[in-house]
Amino acid sequence: MLDQKVVNPFLRDNHIPCSGNPYLAVFRRSVAFNADTRSGLLDKEGYDSFLSLIKHVRTLSKSNIVNFIDHLLFHFYDLREASQVPIAQLGRISLEQIATLMDGLIAIPSGGRFPMYLVEAALVGIRGRFNLGWEIEVQGINVADAPGGAGGDVTVRENGVIAFAAEVTEREVSSERVVATFQTKIAPNAIADYLFLITDGVAEQARIQARSYFAQGHEVNFIQIKDWIHQTLVTVGAAGRDAFFTALMARLADEETPKAMKTAWNDQVDQLTRV
Repeated sequence: MLDQKVVNPFLRDNHIPCSGNPYLAVFRRSVAFNADTRSGLLDKEGYDSFLSLIKHVRTLSKSNIVNFIDHLLFHFYDLREASQVPIAQLGRISLEQIATLMDGLIAIPSGGRFPMYLVEAALVGIRGRFNLGWEIEVQGINVADAPGGAGGDVTVRENGVIAFAAEVTEREVSSERVVATFQTKIAPNAIADYLFLITDGVAEQARIQARSYFAQGHEVNFIQIKDWIHQTLVTVGAAGRDAFFTALMARLADEETPKAMKTAWNDQVDQLTRV
């Protein structure tokens, strides 16, 4: 029962490759873990290793046992990272569930990847729903914008001209950040419409600084990512939402996406389906 009720469920819940079989069933009824049991087993080498492990654990102090478990869990993590993590597929979900999913994904530490993936997918959803001729360019995480001529983390072009660009950020936006963005991206690229898509807050001085650029023909706005995405998905309807999730899951399934993010996605989907 230990394997079926405790160990295997733990491994499956954490997306660690494991057999679904009751692997302890090889030990019929009550057995003693000693050399006498060895003769009736097929995998004698494996059993010898098992006995050595038990002997070692019995010599450990309480603090060392905790360290041993930490080490064991680390190797489980290593095993998961070395394996393929299939992306959990989404069935039909309500707008309320979508809001819950967005909150969960944005709250997960991902080095800015989850917010970026969500923003890109939302733009793809808008483009697909309304048949817009947008070219959506997304910069890689921690890739400088200037060398490639990009206007921001995300640049949307129409007929080769920048329609708008956006900075996707998890940090509070300061006035210094607004000034630097204006000087290095907005002004050089003559961008009339610039967005800061944020998960945190905006300093009041940053808003004041942004207003000063309006008279120069540059509109700079700040909007919470989860609010914008949710309202976008309300507006684009079922077809737009399908395009959104198709784009998002394609990003997640990409081999360059960290496996920890794939696991986090699977966890969020799993929570949506639990009663």
